[in-house]
Amino acid sequence: MSQHDISRVQRFDHPGRGRERARPVPKGRQVDPSAKVEIESLLGAASRQRDLLIEHLHLIQDTYGQISAAHLGALADEMDLAFAEVFETATFYAHFDVVKEGDAAIPALTVRVCDSITCAMHGAEPLLASLQAELGPGVRVVRAPCVGLCDHAPAVEVGHNFLHRADVASVKAAVEAGDTHAHIPDYVAYDAYVAGGGYKTLERLRAGDLTVDDVLQVLDDGSLRGLGGAGFPTGRKWRSVRGEPGPRLMAVNGDEGEPGTFKDQLYLNTDPHRFLEGTLIGAHVVEAEDVYLYIRDEYPIAREILAREIAKLPPGGPRLHLRRGAGAYICGEESSLIESLEGKRGLPRHKPPFPFQVGLFGRPTLINNVETLFWVRDLIERGAEWWKSHGANGRVGLRSYSVSGRVKEPGVKLAPAGITVQALIDEHCGGMAEGHSFAAYLPGGASGGILPAAMGDIPLDFGTLEKYGCFIGSAAVVILSDKDDVQGAALNLMRFFEDESCGQCTPCRSGTQKARMLMENGVWDTELLGDLSQCMRDASICGLGQAASNPLTSVIKYFPDLFPTPRPMAAE
Repeated sequence: MSQHDISRVQRFDHPGRGRERARPVPKGRQVDPSAKVEIESLLGAASRQRDLLIEHLHLIQDTYGQISAAHLGALADEMDLAFAEVFETATFYAHFDVVKEGDAAIPALTVRVCDSITCAMHGAEPLLASLQAELGPGVRVVRAPCVGLCDHAPAVEVGHNFLHRADVASVKAAVEAGDTHAHIPDYVAYDAYVAGGGYKTLERLRAGDLTVDDVLQVLDDGSLRGLGGAGFPTGRKWRSVRGEPGPRLMAVNGDEGEPGTFKDQLYLNTDPHRFLEGTLIGAHVVEAEDVYLYIRDEYPIAREILAREIAKLPPGGPRLHLRRGAGAYICGEESSLIESLEGKRGLPRHKPPFPFQVGLFGRPTLINNVETLFWVRDLIERGAEWWKSHGANGRVGLRSYSVSGRVKEPGVKLAPAGITVQALIDEHCGGMAEGHSFAAYLPGGASGGILPAAMGDIPLDFGTLEKYGCFIGSAAVVILSDKDDVQGAALNLMRFFEDESCGQCTPCRSGTQKARMLMENGVWDTELLGDLSQCMRDASICGLGQAASNPLTSVIKYFPDLFPTPRPMAAE
């Protein structure tokens, strides 16, 4: 009998036969001892609870500049999770650089060039190519979706330092100087905010001088709506959550990833306590003992400011948990945001149940956008009539329009709800950029559709654009000129949706890919694209797939001169 046969017999023979039983070999991936020591040291006394998985992945990424398979295995062991569960979460998010076994290490410095619509209009593609050719081997240059600096296009991120109106020279200078950290601007800090009357409204509410019913009534009377895109009445949402049995939670959606949108970032970076006071008022109304602030990873300045200022808040009130996104546009969808807060992939949930019924950790959860909460204090203190005194063309309130593209003065424009795009350009943006004539616009960011300048008299607000196949969303207005390619703009947006699809449902996962491929052809097959768009709208799980074709269908419908031999679209 060979030695191999003897070993086989010893291994599988019955232990009662008197022969020595071979030592069992454990199955599955083995934890690297050195990686285990590193992860234990890195996490220290931090909790190993399941919902902190993404926070711990960030810690590894920040420390080592990448996440190795060995570190993933050690983290899984430390958190008592399956390796597959940790791996699938890490690889879902774009900002985690997972290095598989046998792969080359990632360069120490990553430069991200935004290639979303406004940056593309301002030369992002040639800038990307030049940087990839000219920066050294120790630098990785990659394209990135919108980083919220559309009014400073093209935007480039060197490490975590964001360069405005970047060019090759400015990027090279930042790389050579090692200028890779976010620069914190001046903002209204805690002492200044309190000196200006801040937190008085919250104190009155907690003391009982201002009742919950008073707050809800002013929200109703002022018709404040969700300003993240959905436009749901704020007072009604707060009542719905309050009507569910406790314990209840609150989550803030600061994942402002819609290309063309940057209003939330402005408010977080300049007046964070006005937002925090609105948040704490909302938490008091729904009796939430824990509030989760989910801020996108592309906003390191906002996260740093919030971390500083939350630490200054006096004791009492709900616990505030600052959580960090990881580069996934889909997490702006409320149920995906909940999944991410729980430390999982950001896959949308089927509804019902809705988050106000079964939300974060299975509890009733109030979810609000940053800007919605930003206005709560002012609305209570100034009254519903103050809010309603603003508005144009029969609409009510104020809107923060993120305006970018071919205008002289892009930026966040606080203007009456219902203003037209032409008035927005003329009265708030200094007119069109030199040498450009107004040709088209996006009224609501990447998913809000594209309209011609001839339709520039439509009031920009909830409910005014839907009949044209568009919507206001988060009020991201991108202005295109006669020098821009409208079909190219729609293609840029479809590439974005293809890249950002979570992949859970086929209509979105495959539909965005097929639409992009058809749009890349010289001549669009409008009939086939219309059928595909209808399928995506009807069958996708969430708003990403349902709205991804809006730019495509609106270009076909409202720019007929681009299609010399048009074919009829499928009925909407």
